[in-house]
Amino acid sequence: MIEIFQIIVLIFSAVIHEYLHGFMAHRLGDNTAKDAGRLTINPLAHLEWFGSFFLPLMMVLSQMPFLIAWAKPVPYNPHNLTDKKYGEAKVALAGPLGNLAIAFTFGLILKFAPFLSLTFSGLLGVIIYINLLLAVFNLLPLPPLDGSKVLATFLPIHLREKYLNMERFGFVLVILVVMLFGQVISGPVNFLFKLIAG
Repeated sequence: MIEIFQIIVLIFSAVIHEYLHGFMAHRLGDNTAKDAGRLTINPLAHLEWFGSFFLPLMMVLSQMPFLIAWAKPVPYNPHNLTDKKYGEAKVALAGPLGNLAIAFTFGLILKFAPFLSLTFSGLLGVIIYINLLLAVFNLLPLPPLDGSKVLATFLPIHLREKYLNMERFGFVLVILVVMLFGQVISGPVNFLFKLIAG
C-alpha cells in the first residue's frame, strides 16, 4: 500500500514540478505551454508511460533506496522570455523550488501538529522525502536536467553550446550517475529531510 502511495505522490509532485516550469515561462512572456494545453495541473496533460509509471514501478519493485520519475517536459520558447539573461535559469529553477516549497510546507505541518498519528506522520514524511528527492535530482548539472539550464546561463556562449549539446547523451548520463553515484543524490536529500522533518 505504501508503495502505491509513493508512486501517486511522485506522479503528482512531478506534475506540479512541470506545471511550475510552464507557469514561470508564462509569467516571463512565453505562451507556448499555455497554447499547448500544458499550463494545467491535470496529470493527464503531463504524464508519459516510461518516466511517470514504468520506471518508478520498477524501482519500487526492486526496492531501490530512492525513487525517480518525471513527467513530459513542458515546452517553452526561450526567445519569447522577457528576461533574456536569466529567463531560462528562472524557468529551470521554478520546478525544483516548487518541490522544495511542498517539502517545507508538509515539514511545518509535521513539526507543529504533534497530535498526528504515527501512520499519518509517516505519509507526510513520504511526501517530504519524495519532493526533496525531485528537487535535488533535478538540480544535478547534467543535461537535460534543470541544473544544467541554470549552470548554462553563467557559461560563456562557446562553452554553453557544447555543454547543452550533451543533452543527446543526457538520459544515459543521468542513469549512470544514479546507479554509480547514488550518494550524490541521497546524501543531500537525507540531510534536508532531517533538517525539515526532524
